[in-house]
Amino acid sequence: MSSQRDRSARCERLDALRGAAIVWMVAFHFSFDLNHAGWLHPVQNFYHDPFWTTQRMLIVSLFLLCAGVGQSLAQQAGLGWPRFWRRWAQVAACALAVSAGSALMFPNSWISFGVLHGMALMLLATRWAGPLRRGLWPLGALLVLLPQLLRHDFFDSRWTNWVGLVTHKPFTEDYVPVLPWLGVMLWGLAAGQWLLAHRPALLAGAVPAWLWPLAAKSARAHLAKLVNEGVVRAHGDEWQAN
Repeated sequence: MSSQRDRSARCERLDALRGAAIVWMVAFHFSFDLNHAGWLHPVQNFYHDPFWTTQRMLIVSLFLLCAGVGQSLAQQAGLGWPRFWRRWAQVAACALAVSAGSALMFPNSWISFGVLHGMALMLLATRWAGPLRRGLWPLGALLVLLPQLLRHDFFDSRWTNWVGLVTHKPFTEDYVPVLPWLGVMLWGLAAGQWLLAHRPALLAGAVPAWLWPLAAKSARAHLAKLVNEGVVRAHGDEWQAN
């Protein structure tokens, strides 16, 4: 009975979409680690090959769009700040753990501001930006375009590159700065608000039974990201050592 109540309290379609993003992310990073261990032939260039860089962009975009839609659902449901802060603290703690783990495995390219770090800041921004409603669309567009219009070497250090106005991409295993990615999450928030106002049935419907494992997987998306960064990549180093 409790499982049924938990399922009914969540948006299964959104959860399934987020779960699909998790599976895609794990497959992408597993491929990265196979390549890092020398098991992929021919050797792949995950940093410059459009086949891989485009996938990374789509995975991050899907995560952030889902997060934005999720915030619209939470705001409509009247999610209070105490519950929000508990959830936010989990994401922030996982982000710190990713930084610590990556510093051990990749000391020269450790993750100082990856997707979980970015989400921690962006969740705060979307929480405050919700009342803008239609204004979220042009604001999101501005934030997406801003890194193409304004860059400065002040933002190239590890202490400032989280903003996103860098002159070159930093050498790191994961990098998801506030700009332009906050714009994508705001678009997700705007899309969620529009769907709730005009097409609520698109969000409220149940998913087929065979998709429920994806929906269940997304319930702890940030933990899945943490496990993927730590466990999968640790095995990659082990294979390389062997």
